[in-house]
Amino acid sequence: MQITSLKCIHADAGFRNFDFLKISTDKGIVGWSEYNESFGGLGVSSVIEQLEPILLGKDPRAYELLVATLFAVRRQAGGGLVQQAIGAIENALLDIKAKGLNIPVYELLGGPIRESIRLYWSHCGTYRIAWPQEMSLRALASLDDVTDQGKEVIEQGFSALKTNLFRFDDPVGLHCPGFFEGEEFPELNANRQVVNAIKNQLAAFRKGTGPDFDILVDLNFNFKTEGFLKMAHAMEEFQLYWVELDTRSPQALAHIRRQTSIPVASGECLFGRRDYLPFFESQAMDIAIIDTPWNGVAESLKIAAMADTFEINVAPHNFYGDLATMMNAHFSAVIPNFQIMEIDMDTVPWHGDLVTVRPNIKSGCLTLPTGPGWGTDVNEEAVFAHPVKTLNDS
Repeated sequence: MQITSLKCIHADAGFRNFDFLKISTDKGIVGWSEYNESFGGLGVSSVIEQLEPILLGKDPRAYELLVATLFAVRRQAGGGLVQQAIGAIENALLDIKAKGLNIPVYELLGGPIRESIRLYWSHCGTYRIAWPQEMSLRALASLDDVTDQGKEVIEQGFSALKTNLFRFDDPVGLHCPGFFEGEEFPELNANRQVVNAIKNQLAAFRKGTGPDFDILVDLNFNFKTEGFLKMAHAMEEFQLYWVELDTRSPQALAHIRRQTSIPVASGECLFGRRDYLPFFESQAMDIAIIDTPWNGVAESLKIAAMADTFEINVAPHNFYGDLATMMNAHFSAVIPNFQIMEIDMDTVPWHGDLVTVRPNIKSGCLTLPTGPGWGTDVNEEAVFAHPVKTLNDS
């Protein structure tokens, strides 16, 4: 079997894009993966295109050899866009190999430990307050709306949700300074208004979900160490499942973890085992977030195995579409130290048309797919029916 072409295709996802990689072979077997260029990955498609000549004519089933080769030729610029491009390629190669053997990817990786994957509803309220028009969603405009969405999550059968920080004072909207040219950047301070906003928001969610429900909060890169601690202390009364935050300093993250009673999750922006190791050695996190589209599922398994030696559970980063959800299900099925899996339930109306088989979700859990490869393929006709408005416009 030989690789004959690599092709990147893109679909409108409302305020961002869905990005897919198609690797074709001379035997008619096609491998798919999903990645994302809209957040932090501008130019991934171009890198994939530049790597294509190295792969043409090669046997796609030797994915470890091919990935090692790609890293070798780009070793002076490892990480970042290169890592994301190689991760997308690795995932499509896994799909090809499993399809060639007529087995699911998880069987290729040792077989499933679990067949039901617990999910949390991610970005709960986030897209409704920031991009309701772009995504054809009902707008979230008040704390009462926050309560109502908490009730909706319960009605949909979920047992956990994750939210970001909203503001209903001035300005109204998602608090993410710098990311969207927001207020207070570059200071990244947790002032009194911001602290009160998260307390009011969590109280509203609790009113909707009730006390016996897991709530997670993602603070991303939005504060410095002092601000993260101030926010964590303000949220402790709500008994969160975890607080998720990002910092480039393992020492700073370890300091935050020691100073709060809330479990600390981090790592979604890290690349490869070498990025994670100093955080593990510093005992900086309770839960390691792993982005499998960025890292590649095979590399993500190695990160998860390393996390296990440090007694750390892992959770996949999954703000993507249905294909990535299926990819993450295979990853989650085979690792012993799995905790919970992310999924975006607020999506554009045509979201489900982009794949041939959608994830099977019941009572807040995903049932493992049984088809060969990832258990689904990209519906190219649907992708082309929803062209991007402006490629990489986030």
